[in-house]
Amino acid sequence: MIPLQNISLPPVPLAVLAFDGLALQAGTAHDVISLLVVTQLAAPALTLVAIGLPALLGWPLAERTTTRLVGAGFTTAFLASLAVLFVLIMRGFATEVVHVGTWFAVGHHEATIELVADGLSVPYVCFSTGLCSLVNAFAGKYLHREPGFTRFFVLLALFGTGMNLMVLAGSIDVLFAGWEFLGISSTLLIGFFHERSNAVKAAIRAFTTYRICDVGLLAAAVMVHRAVGSGDFERIFAGTWPNAECLVPSGEATVIAILLVFAAMGKSAQVPFSNWLPRAMEGPTPSSAIFYGALSIHAGAYVLLRCEPLLDASLLARVMLVVVGVGTALHASAVGRVQTDLKSMLAYASMTQAGIIFAEIGCGLRVVALVHIVSHAILRSLQILRSPSALHDRHELEAALGGHLGAGGWSLRMLLPVGWQQGLYRVSLERGFEEMAAMRLVIGPVWRLLERIAAAEQAWIDWLGAERASVNENARDSIVNRSDGARR
Repeated sequence: MIPLQNISLPPVPLAVLAFDGLALQAGTAHDVISLLVVTQLAAPALTLVAIGLPALLGWPLAERTTTRLVGAGFTTAFLASLAVLFVLIMRGFATEVVHVGTWFAVGHHEATIELVADGLSVPYVCFSTGLCSLVNAFAGKYLHREPGFTRFFVLLALFGTGMNLMVLAGSIDVLFAGWEFLGISSTLLIGFFHERSNAVKAAIRAFTTYRICDVGLLAAAVMVHRAVGSGDFERIFAGTWPNAECLVPSGEATVIAILLVFAAMGKSAQVPFSNWLPRAMEGPTPSSAIFYGALSIHAGAYVLLRCEPLLDASLLARVMLVVVGVGTALHASAVGRVQTDLKSMLAYASMTQAGIIFAEIGCGLRVVALVHIVSHAILRSLQILRSPSALHDRHELEAALGGHLGAGGWSLRMLLPVGWQQGLYRVSLERGFEEMAAMRLVIGPVWRLLERIAAAEQAWIDWLGAERASVNENARDSIVNRSDGARR
């Protein structure tokens, strides 16, 4: 036996040992971040199953149990997102990609399921899950003994799952799935009080607008796959947000960017797709706060921020964003001043800020737009949650003073001549003639075309039916004649 002290080993450089330690540390950090990122998505998804499955089987949970489960799910996701944010800050916001699996792969095309944690997605998840948790606490008391209590929280959990899926998406395919979750939950919550015809009509209007503009995101996903063979953002962009570069050729990048702008216009209620937003206030106040004051209305802006390298490669798309954003801000600011109910005023105020955010993104102010989104979402959601009690307080104040409180303070419109102010007032009352123009120029012609197609189809069916009836009648006469001949 050779003594142990006589065994000579080759020297190991200290640099190699240090490198191995750093690799182990990096691998451990990646595993921790992966677990936390998956938790952000799994927590609201498990909550959806926990409260939705008993309701589906006819045994809905008690109100307190429902609110506690939903609150626990969103709180868990919020704490996980804070932990990821802390780790990313310590690592200088280095992007972490979590590969969950591959949906399908055909030839050189593949659709992967990936989540990404970076300087854009993690702060966004922090405030979105925090707001969902806040709205859950408010809604538990607001909807007490409401017949659709469990249905509301099922849709809230579905919305939270879709929002986190969209924000954490590492590919345009996963982003589209989360985008659709937002659309269906938004539609169902607008029509929550389905016994009211106005709520149902508002839900149908919003759903129609979503469907029209979702074509843009779907077509953009197809174009991305055609350009790079995958929907992964790693193959579309190089670098980390907000300094990533576009890897798609400029011509295809322009088409994709314009399609993304078109999709974002519908979800963020930009002109001419804005008339659904004031009507969306037919839903419960908690859903109005979380959807149309905070998160859903900024979903389009988030997609544009995520894909902003494509906008950098397309001057036309950036100009389009600035024009649409400034036009929407001016339109909503004027129309919002003549509204007679508080929720409609807040809806147009949200539309104004969304338009300004679009203009900021078009000008390349990425971090400014993200800060604007977060601050506006928090402020507007709290305003909408406060609106019912604010109206009650104002009525009590008017009763105590013995009359109306009077007009508001000074505004820029007072710089205009009186005639211009009166004309602007009339235009604002008609909501800028947006709906009339859409009915005459878009909806009306399309509706008449569909009616003509339906009439042509019915005429074709009638002609086929008449020809078939004639053939059947001739066949019947032939059979009768043969029977008569046989009797003879």
